[in-house]
Amino acid sequence: MTRYVLPDMPYDYGALEPAITGEILELHHSKHHAAYVKGANDTLERLAETRAADDFSGLVGLEKTFAFNLSGHVLHTIFWENLSPDGGDRPDGELAAAIAEHFGSFEAFGKQLSTATATVQGSGWGVLAWEPLSQRLVVEQIYDHHGNVGLNTTPLLVFDAWEHAYYLQYRNVRPDYVQKLWSLVNWADVTRRFEAARAAHRQAG
Repeated sequence: MTRYVLPDMPYDYGALEPAITGEILELHHSKHHAAYVKGANDTLERLAETRAADDFSGLVGLEKTFAFNLSGHVLHTIFWENLSPDGGDRPDGELAAAIAEHFGSFEAFGKQLSTATATVQGSGWGVLAWEPLSQRLVVEQIYDHHGNVGLNTTPLLVFDAWEHAYYLQYRNVRPDYVQKLWSLVNWADVTRRFEAARAAHRQAG
């Protein structure tokens, strides 16, 4: 059975300072993200045991646990690649045009994503995603790792709003952390995801 693997970071733990400290990044990747990878693998094993025993009495909890851990793994993998020590500024080309078309302006989009991230109740994420049915960009709030999103959407840019992502540095002032994230956005990565999502929809059609 193929197992999920914790990806290597695309930069050193201290590379995103001062916006995110090396201590936070190391804990976030090597402990929290690693726990989601382990959780997904462990739950797959328990699901296999459930099938082998023909005892599905605990299936509901296992399915939810698997979704939680797998989604945590996927979102964190995107998050690391969405950020760069050379990030910031704003996108250009077709992504910039799509943001202007679907949100009115880059400034309006930025305010919506920042607010979505800062106001997630409890733990979660703010996300820029591609919605293929209407072929538009949307902003979503994710509660925990997998709730409150359109099932067909593809995440392009994700902002982690779990306390472990910022609390050691920003304490309870989540908006300050969110504002700093904009200085790290790797727009080349976001653009690549945008182009891939649109291409996948065209191929499916």
